[in-house]
Amino acid sequence: MRDPAQPIALFTEGTFGKINAKMAEGILRYGQNPVAAVIDSTQAGRRVRDLTPIDSDVPVVATLDQAQELGAQVLVLGTAPSGGRLPADWVAVLDQAIAAGMSLVNGMHDQLQPRYADRLAPGQWVWDLRVPQGGPPPIGMARAAGLTNTRVLMVGTDMAVGKMTAGLELTRALREAGRDAAFLATGQTGIAITGRGIPLDAIRVDHAGGAVERLVLEAADHEIVVVEGQGSLLHPGSTATLPLMRGSCATHLILCHRAGMETLIDATHVRIPPLPEVIALNEAVARAAGALRPARVVGIALNTARLSPAEAEAAIKATADETGLPVADPVRDGGKGLARVLA
Repeated sequence: MRDPAQPIALFTEGTFGKINAKMAEGILRYGQNPVAAVIDSTQAGRRVRDLTPIDSDVPVVATLDQAQELGAQVLVLGTAPSGGRLPADWVAVLDQAIAAGMSLVNGMHDQLQPRYADRLAPGQWVWDLRVPQGGPPPIGMARAAGLTNTRVLMVGTDMAVGKMTAGLELTRALREAGRDAAFLATGQTGIAITGRGIPLDAIRVDHAGGAVERLVLEAADHEIVVVEGQGSLLHPGSTATLPLMRGSCATHLILCHRAGMETLIDATHVRIPPLPEVIALNEAVARAAGALRPARVVGIALNTARLSPAEAEAAIKATADETGLPVADPVRDGGKGLARVLA
């Protein structure tokens, strides 16, 4: 956030505890700002730990007024509706927040700064996360292939399987081990958490690879960069993985998968192939993406959030047996297991 000391409220009306509220959960896990409340009238009276695997006592309240009474100074839109468009019934709440002097963090494609620019008081601001910064990026030319550092790209079997979360946990573990590691955000939640990055899905497709390339080149002084993944090569609606591969010229890939998932989440007619085939696909595309060197999948980040401890242990073992690779759930067990594959 722009000011890590400001208390925030996460607006997740009708979605908290569901997959669409992953931005709210990401900020609750990794954000620096104190969270005063989550706003969701359908879950009011409960706590974050009642609805998510996050062990947090942050209350869920019904209204913006209640969040302000608890000290919230910034309203963060913590849900990503399908298509990333701003729901019409949210506007009244946003108008109320601006009138009350709150700042806004907006992860939607629809910009709010133009709407509220003439209503902002001194010190009040609107941050549209999906507005690219820094001017038009150059066309990608595989310049990152000439770097000597380690570049790890998180890839996935689908959307929303934990690519950002696994990347953040991996980065944290590397830093704790004394490695000079940087997390490069490529989506709105990662940008909100780290304060910088690129909104890849808001960049014209011809410039997407160049935007990733510029981001990676700017981080060239770090020993290891962990590039946040987006989308999946398996998803018919996703174009994000290819520019991530081209722009980063990754040296290593980590595959992120939800345990037990056999089809795509929102396209259940598309089956997920056996993981060795998914690994081979990602490695083949990376080799042909102008990186000038192969990038291999070196580990699996397995999302076991919906499983019991015993079920998770069995799923991790089964996945390791199937792929022959190190497998870990970086949320359940921390990122050390994945960090070791980069030693």
